[in-house]
Amino acid sequence: MDYIIGQSPSPNARPGAPAAAPGGAAPSAGAAVISDGNQNTFMRDVVDASRSVPVLVDFWAAWCGPCKKLTPVLEKVVTSAGGRVRLVKIDVDANQALAQQLGKIGLPLQSIPLVAAFWQGQILDLFQGAQPESEVRRFVEGVLKAAGGALPAADLIALARKELDEGRAEAAASAYSQVLEIEPENPTAWGGLVRALIVMGDEEGAADALRDVPAAIAEHAEIKGARAALDLKREGRKAAEEAESLRARLAANPKDYAARFELSAALNAAGKKAEAADELLTIMKEDRAWNDDAARRRMSSLLFS
Repeated sequence: MDYIIGQSPSPNARPGAPAAAPGGAAPSAGAAVISDGNQNTFMRDVVDASRSVPVLVDFWAAWCGPCKKLTPVLEKVVTSAGGRVRLVKIDVDANQALAQQLGKIGLPLQSIPLVAAFWQGQILDLFQGAQPESEVRRFVEGVLKAAGGALPAADLIALARKELDEGRAEAAASAYSQVLEIEPENPTAWGGLVRALIVMGDEEGAADALRDVPAAIAEHAEIKGARAALDLKREGRKAAEEAESLRARLAANPKDYAARFELSAALNAAGKKAEAADELLTIMKEDRAWNDDAARRRMSSLLFS
């Protein structure tokens, strides 16, 4: 890729050093994140620029319907990357000499749209055809990972998980919310936000968040898991409230086996299986035949559940 459309490296260039851009100007650090390129600027805007930041090249044509669908998606994903990747758009009809030369080195430009990712002056990866935003984002994430980076959203999600693991649920919720400002359909961020709100004790807020989840990702595993976590939290809270009332009944009458039996069920619903078993054992020791041996039968179900 060191020789494109008449651009030859300087005879004094050091092996591995960035090639000089046309006109002798170095690639600009402040170059636009999204730009239109051509065969005269390809070395500067793509090959040379890719030595410091991954560059996606969108090969398109005015007559290409799928191109018109893909380009806005590319622009959205690249913009959300916050400068960690650039996009250069090349009209293959207006730059036929470049297209022919790139075709000779293996780029299948006879079928567009085609997106090629350049890194360190070389083609790192590519895909053809219009793709949904989720696939384009996955492609960009892979390119950034190969280049030793990540999308801002990925960094924020890693931070949010760390905050939640270390007990800072409010900070985690804030980080997940920032992700959703960048990627409104990120299922990991939605699921994480719901879980953070649950830890904060804000069940109503968690329910509101689940109602706000975009329909396109409503059945994603992350969302289903968050919904199940909220259901479990509600069941546990209800069981805890029931347990408190049942313990009050037992304090007044330790022989109230119906209350003890219900307490066992509440404890099991709250995930306290050992405590639930203890209550059943108490009934079995004091009155094995109570309610037609109900405690023993419940114990069997508890052990094998």
